[in-house]
Amino acid sequence: MDENSVKREVRDRYAREALKVKEGNAAACCGSSEKSYDAITSKLYAEGEMAVVPAEALAASLGCGNPTALAQLKPGEIVLDLGSGGGIDVLLSARRVGPTGKAYGLDMTDEMLELAHDNQRKAGVENVEFLKGEIEAIPLPDNSVDVIISNCVINLSADKDRVLSEAFRVLTPGGRFAVSDIVVLGEIPSEIRRTVELWAGCIAGALEDREYVAKLSKAGFLDIEIEPTRVYTAAQVKDLLASIGLEAETIAPQVDGKFASAFIRARKP
Repeated sequence: MDENSVKREVRDRYAREALKVKEGNAAACCGSSEKSYDAITSKLYAEGEMAVVPAEALAASLGCGNPTALAQLKPGEIVLDLGSGGGIDVLLSARRVGPTGKAYGLDMTDEMLELAHDNQRKAGVENVEFLKGEIEAIPLPDNSVDVIISNCVINLSADKDRVLSEAFRVLTPGGRFAVSDIVVLGEIPSEIRRTVELWAGCIAGALEDREYVAKLSKAGFLDIEIEPTRVYTAAQVKDLLASIGLEAETIAPQVDGKFASAFIRARKP
């Protein structure tokens, strides 16, 4: 798929998910049934975090981790969430950085942005600003953000080098890159790479861990670390593969332990 096709597929899929949340019929990015995505998207947030965000923000969470907790945000910092969706990580970040800080959310999907604004109003959080745009062309000036977070979104981009270059550009000197994303631990079947639906899902498009390190280094980052937080077994991936029409019995053993949610850290010099 070319870059425009990937973006169109991702935008259309996430627009549908936002509308499902507004209609009270939330699903998730990874498959058509709860069983198919539960291993990736479930139990990411603590009870205290879930209690301070609207139910719609939690329902629209299509991530694979909790970057707001792992990033160790400090009062007064400026945070940018790449691919902010319904806004859950933006709202949690805003509370962590406090009234002297600020949290930006960037998303290209109108429906998700509308949902995020609704969730902001319900949460009563003021130090938040949602921006429309693409993560490959961040609409913020150079050296303007202290921390960049993201939750299972960078793997969806067809131009990850550009995403990481843009992240480096907008970070202040010493700024932190602290994202949750899916990574590949070794080779995976080509059928998964070729499946269009998975580009807007949770695992395809993911980089091998060593590729991620190389691309971050190329963009200029230092102190790069990749910490797997969940490694998915064949049994966990089986339902996901079946939900999108792949031969799960054949493919699942080949991907046993090959996909992981990971926390990825790096620093701008």
